[in-house]
Amino acid sequence: MKTIAQVLEGKAAQIATMEADRTVLDALRLLAEHGIGAVLVTDAGRLAGIFSERDYARRVVLEGKSSSTTLLREVMTSKLIHVTPVNTVDDAMQLMTDKRIRHLPVLDEAGTLVGVVSIGDMVKETIAYQQFLIRQLESYITS
Repeated sequence: MKTIAQVLEGKAAQIATMEADRTVLDALRLLAEHGIGAVLVTDAGRLAGIFSERDYARRVVLEGKSSSTTLLREVMTSKLIHVTPVNTVDDAMQLMTDKRIRHLPVLDEAGTLVGVVSIGDMVKETIAYQQFLIRQLESYITS
């Protein structure tokens, strides 16, 4: 099974971030522009939280807040769950399942943000690994 570092090698190097004092509307535009479901929120350049489509639905729409005046710092998820580059896809998938989350920041040993992985990334890697195993078994059986 691949490590998170190996998964990140196959992804675009750009990480979508936005400062905490920007509005929810700014974040929604960024999500739409990049076709992504979450943006990492920074405060003075340091990782402070994550803002997802789920946060928007639950903390903005359902609470009747305005997207154009509500700041990200008011509605982001600040209790971050993360993985490291040495974690495996299985580790990340288990964490996402247990915590019911779809995006995980990837932090190195020094706590520096090095990427982000999504549940879609994990499913893609799991399917690729299963297909590899099937090919290996078929090859073994036919030899």
